[in-house]
Amino acid sequence: MTTTTEGPYAVEAHELVKTYPKGVRALTGLSLRVQPGEIFGLLGPNGAGKTTAVKILTTLAHPDSGTATVAGQDALRHPGRVRRLIGTVSQRSSADPVATGRDNLVLQGRLYGLRGAELRQRVTELLDRFDLTDAAGRRTRSYSGGMQRRLEVALGLVHRPQVLFLDEPTTGLDPEARAAMWDEIARLAGEEGLTILLTTHYLEEADRLADRLAIVDKGRVVAAGTPDQLKGELHGDAVHIELRTTLDETAAGTARSALGRLPGVREVTLDGLRLSARADDGAAVVPGALAELTAAGVSVATVTAARPSLDDVYLRYAGRRFAEADADSDSTTQTPTGGAR
Repeated sequence: MTTTTEGPYAVEAHELVKTYPKGVRALTGLSLRVQPGEIFGLLGPNGAGKTTAVKILTTLAHPDSGTATVAGQDALRHPGRVRRLIGTVSQRSSADPVATGRDNLVLQGRLYGLRGAELRQRVTELLDRFDLTDAAGRRTRSYSGGMQRRLEVALGLVHRPQVLFLDEPTTGLDPEARAAMWDEIARLAGEEGLTILLTTHYLEEADRLADRLAIVDKGRVVAAGTPDQLKGELHGDAVHIELRTTLDETAAGTARSALGRLPGVREVTLDGLRLSARADDGAAVVPGALAELTAAGVSVATVTAARPSLDDVYLRYAGRRFAEADADSDSTTQTPTGGAR
């Protein structure tokens, strides 16, 4: 569901800064605005600061500086008010593994003041919506990964929140369960007008689900807009050349220069074994690119030309490939106290 309404925003953050012990800089001035009724994606590798941002917006953490407003309430001054108006689905399960699915939903409802027939009706409705009715009497520790994630979303919806936060909602799911979750998230926004803010490090997920998204790198937003707008800013085609061997500094400069000499080619970058560029006509550039690189003594494994992707957008604004950033963060992310995720 795409909205063109200009304020008041369902979620607004301005210049959030958060530093954890040992100098771990999780947020370095993150700002974003989410319109009512839209699916807004925070896209970034593990360690980019997405989860920390969500913790602040859901009142589970306090920033060093900056402001945050959710559902019209100041999340820093009035956290209790915000908690009544939001639903959250974290990366880690909040369900009691020895309680049944139905009991988990009943308990969640009671925590929000639901009682009697209203509570029973809401629980039945959610079990049916998320295809959990047949498993309602089973302990949740026996649920599959997909069933557990569906129950988590149901728990976040018991009290009919205005804003739903989904932190990496499909991590660990198989492709079939992931696709089913995507359909449910889209339905919640499209049919019920629910505002959804989701974090993800899956490029395809952000491209498919988000009405608008913010690309987060090293604790800040480096680009924001609709997926089509962001990709549309990269005029022409993306040309990606996989090299057979890693180049030293001199050879790397030679390769970049060789490719940059071609007409209509710009934004040449080298990331490990991948030489990338923008081109007015990618297919037409390929023969010349191969000839120039061969003449420069650079051995090429494969060449592809395609329309821009979110990975290309990330490369432009963050200066590195998404997969490289994700791999780097996996080796450096610290999470003992919430970490830099």
